[in-house]
Amino acid sequence: MAAGRGARTWRFDTGRICLDLVATEPAGGAPGTCEQLDGPVRLARWLGDARLVPPGTALTGLDDTWVTGFRELRSAVSCLMATQLGGPEADGALERVNALASGAPPGPRAVRGADGGLVRTLSAVPDCAALLAVVARDAVDLLTDPAARAALRRCQGEDCHRLYLDTSRGGRRRWCSGEVCGNRERVARHRRRTLRAADGRGPGRERGEAAPTGGG
Repeated sequence: MAAGRGARTWRFDTGRICLDLVATEPAGGAPGTCEQLDGPVRLARWLGDARLVPPGTALTGLDDTWVTGFRELRSAVSCLMATQLGGPEADGALERVNALASGAPPGPRAVRGADGGLVRTLSAVPDCAALLAVVARDAVDLLTDPAARAALRRCQGEDCHRLYLDTSRGGRRRWCSGEVCGNRERVARHRRRTLRAADGRGPGRERGEAAPTGGG
């Protein structure tokens, strides 16, 4: 699912909300993307689109300190996930996530909607610490779940650095999205084949590769 300005990078398809947050950083998206959480308005929109708050929730206290808090959590989660994929240890990142996860998340309530059906709302307008706790707890759950850790992947698309959980059969998923990076790779592959054919090198050989000779 894509939402917000620049639908190529504003997506919620990583499999975990903590990884969706990481995907908002410039290095976490498609080539050439910029900071996605560039101010309170954008953060408020992301919180709503990510379903961290019910539609129509008025976050009256949201200001630049919220933006700083979510960016700092994003950086800590990004470092911890990189460590899981063989990167260096992230100094202070685990302590930061644990501290934020210790906060109390927003309390949900079920109320009657206009049509009489039950809809989700919150028992009180959430503050920044409560919403940070939701994402931090999700990161703790991922990091302490062996199956989830084993499914953590980084997109193999050119210049794409998105993290995601590979829940495909056999664990053979290569891209964060088959419709985005997967399609981009297929188009590039087709272009290379077309250029090779036009160059007279045949469909199976790159420039400089010797033509096959007889023998086994």
